[in-house]
Amino acid sequence: MKLRGLVTVCLLLGASLAGAHDSRPNFVEIIETEPNVFSVQWKIPATVPNAALPTIHMPASCATDARLAMQQSGGAYQGRLVYNCPDGLSGREVRIEFPIINPSLSSLFQVRLLNGEQYVRILKPEESSWTVPDAENKLAVAGQYTLLGIEHIWIGIDHLLFVTCLLLIARTVRKVLITITGFTLAHSITLFLSALDVIRIPTPPVEAAIALSVVFLAWEIVKNDESQLTFRYPVAVSTSFGLLHGFGFAAVLRDIGLPQTQLPTALLFFNVGVEIGQILFVLALVAAFLATRPLLKRLLSAQDHEVHWTWVTTPASYVIGGLASYWLIDRVSGFWV
Repeated sequence: MKLRGLVTVCLLLGASLAGAHDSRPNFVEIIETEPNVFSVQWKIPATVPNAALPTIHMPASCATDARLAMQQSGGAYQGRLVYNCPDGLSGREVRIEFPIINPSLSSLFQVRLLNGEQYVRILKPEESSWTVPDAENKLAVAGQYTLLGIEHIWIGIDHLLFVTCLLLIARTVRKVLITITGFTLAHSITLFLSALDVIRIPTPPVEAAIALSVVFLAWEIVKNDESQLTFRYPVAVSTSFGLLHGFGFAAVLRDIGLPQTQLPTALLFFNVGVEIGQILFVLALVAAFLATRPLLKRLLSAQDHEVHWTWVTTPASYVIGGLASYWLIDRVSGFWV
């Protein structure tokens, strides 16, 4: 038996060296043809010796009545079996196993489920198993994308600075509510349209334009000319620029990835998460101002309105505008890199 095993190993190594130019992977395709019924087909390069052909293992709950009969066709060994898996494949492990050693071949698994979900995974030669992702469901997708939306708005400093400028321009509670609502509705529209590929704009120009929008608002605050359209109708400004910021949100969402079967849920709750994060940020700004206003009054011996508009907003606008200007230059220079 030892001699036989040694001969087999030598054959494998010899085949690997002889067929080193053949970089084709093992290919395993699993298709759900009926509820919990899976057609499993696989192809193994013909450079693998017959005695060393791998076997495909489905989860323990899966069963098949057929017997495997491998056939050689088109430069590959092919096999096919139909399995009944009462518990499905979501969250379960599938494996490919060689009788002795893997002759340095990767394995490509492709899974297609009845609900439209598709998964592809390439296993390295040293890997032999893969756990099929859990099935998508509305509740899980809603929670996941809400958190992603909150996380994105909190790390999106340019968006937060834009919201800060809107607050400094709106001034009154009523105008703040209307302005933020206009920004929300506007970026929701372009987020949906861009994420669904109805409208597609390259990301670099969008990011540069977002930085420019912050520079513009910071400059308007520094000028403090209440006769300007920006101060008289802040909702018009927030809505216009909100359309632009929606494309930025969509670019991030495309990088994160969207679910295959719960797309509307993901888009809706990512937007909900963005709004929750935005509201929490606004509340934090208001709380910080209310907490520091008495201290500023004592330090500066000023009236309430002077503390708010003269000693706070102007320096803040210079800082915001300077930072946004740097982003603008950096992002525009990236066009030619």
